Amino acid sequence: MIPTGARVFVATKPVDFRKGPASLMALVEASGADPFSGALYVFRAKRADRVKIVWWDGTGLCLFAKCLDERGFHWPRIENGVIRLSTAQLMALVEGMDWMRVKAARERRPVTVG
Repeated sequence: MIPTGARVFVATKPVDFRKGPASLMALVEASGADPFSGALYVFRAKRADRVKIVWWDGTGLCLFAKCLDERGFHWPRIENGVIRLSTAQLMALVEGMDWMRVKAARERRPVTVG
């Protein structure tokens, strides 16, 4: 689902979940970001149990939505702003896990022999 190397941005303030993909992308544009950059934009509802992710895949707007049954998603503190997640952190968030415990793998440099 997540495009390789995609940037992921999370809006820390809840949005009206009646909004569809075009309205959510309008919020992205209003914030000064480029909604057609291929980045994934993550939005939360007032209740912590719902998430919507929108992105432009080069041919159209894509929308992913999920509602958790028993427990809510782990969200950052509610405030105005945006935070950036790694794709591994996004996957943890979507699964209802504590994404703050997911660390990005360190880049390894090749060992030269000789």
